Amino acid sequence: MRAVDIIIKKRDKKELTSQEIEFFIRGFTNGDIPDYQASAFAMTVLLNGMTSRETKDLTLAMAQSGQVLDLSKIVDVVVDKHSSGGVGDKTSISVMPMVAACGLPVGKMSGRGLGFSGGTIDKLESIPGYRVNLTTDEFKQQLKEKGIVLTGQSLDLAPADGKMYALRDVTGTVPSIPLIASSIMCKKIAAGATAIVLDVKVGLGAFMETLDEARKLASLMVDIGHLAGRKTVALLSDMNQPLGNAVGNSLEMIEAIDLLRGNAPVDYLEHCLHVTAHVLVVGGRAKDLNEGRVLAEKCITDGSALEKFRVLVQAQGGDVAYVDDVNRFERAKYWEVVNAPRSGFVSQVHARIVGEAAVTLGAGRAKKGDPIDRAVGFIIHKKVGDGVEAGGPLFEIHSNDETKLKAAREAVLCIWF
Repeated sequence: MRAVDIIIKKRDKKELTSQEIEFFIRGFTNGDIPDYQASAFAMTVLLNGMTSRETKDLTLAMAQSGQVLDLSKIVDVVVDKHSSGGVGDKTSISVMPMVAACGLPVGKMSGRGLGFSGGTIDKLESIPGYRVNLTTDEFKQQLKEKGIVLTGQSLDLAPADGKMYALRDVTGTVPSIPLIASSIMCKKIAAGATAIVLDVKVGLGAFMETLDEARKLASLMVDIGHLAGRKTVALLSDMNQPLGNAVGNSLEMIEAIDLLRGNAPVDYLEHCLHVTAHVLVVGGRAKDLNEGRVLAEKCITDGSALEKFRVLVQAQGGDVAYVDDVNRFERAKYWEVVNAPRSGFVSQVHARIVGEAAVTLGAGRAKKGDPIDRAVGFIIHKKVGDGVEAGGPLFEIHSNDETKLKAAREAVLCIWF
C-alpha cells in the first residue's frame, strides 16, 4: 500500500478498508508518512466524510498506535468527561475535582486549543509549574494515590492522535465529525476510562452548529465507546453564546476556581452541576441525576471540591498559591471596558465571533506550535436576555497589544449593535 493511493481513494469518495486505515495511521505515527500527506488525508475526510465503520476503525487504529492502559488493577472504575469544544468552556477544570471529591477516580487526558475553541491543557498551564506531560507510570501512580489526574497526551498513549490533533488546528480540518469523534474517543480508550460522559456542544460557537450534526457526532461516539466496552453517554449542550463570562486561558482558570468556591455565573454553575450529576450516575456513585446533583452541590459547599483541585495542582507540580489567590494569575497590559451605545435587550452573543477575536488577541494559535498569550481574552458582562442601559458595561477586553485590542473591540461590539 501507498499513502498517496489511500488519499486518492478517499478523495474520490470511496470507502477505505480497515487495513488501509491501519496502514496509514501506523505510517503516520512512525514517521514514514509525512505531515503534508496526513494533512491531505484529513482534508479528504473533512470534505467527503467517513462511514461509521471507517470512523470506528480510525478510532481504534489511533488508540492502538501506542499503549492502551488497563487500570483495573489500580481502581475499580475510572471516569472521564470530554467536551467537543466550545468558547469559554472551562467545564472540565471544575467538574473533574467535583467528581473526584464525590469519591470517583478521575483519569483524564485533555488537548490543547483547536481553532477558536480553547483547550483545557492551555488553561491549566496558566498555573506556573503545572505539568501536562506526565508519563504513563506517573499517570497510574497519581491516579492510585490521589484519585485524580488531568494531563495532556503522553507520547506513548494515542500518539497518532497527538500528531493529527496539531495538524488539524492549522490546516482548516477541525470541524469534521469523523475526525472529532475519533480524536476524542481514541484518547478515552487509550487512557483506560471505563465510564465516559461526552459533552457535545452545539450552536454558533461549536464545531457542530446544528442539532442534527451534534446528534450524529454524539451517536457515533457513544457507539464507538460501546464497541470498546466503555459505558458511554452523551449530552447536547448550548454553545450559541460563551459559557460563563470568561474567555481566555487565565481568565477562564480564575472563573473555574471561583466556581469551586461557590461563586460563578449561573449558566456555568448550572452546566457543571448537570454534567457532574451525569458523571456520578455513569460511574455508579449516584443512583439517579437528583442524587448526583445533591452530591455535586455538597462538594462545593463543604469545600472538598476546591481541596481536591489543590491536591491535583500540587501533585502535578503546580503552584497552589494560584489556587488560593487567583489575583496571582498573569494579567494583560491593557484592559478596557466596552460600554453599550444604546439601551435594549441582548438577543445574541455570537460565540464564534468572540472565540475568533480571542484568537486574534493571542489566546489561540494561527499555526502549529505557536505560543499563546495566557493573559488575554474577554469578560462578557451581558448575556442573552439581559437588559442593557446606554453607557453600561457590555464586555471587557484584556490585551497585550493596543492594535489587537482595537480590532477585537470592533469585532465583538458588532455582536450586539
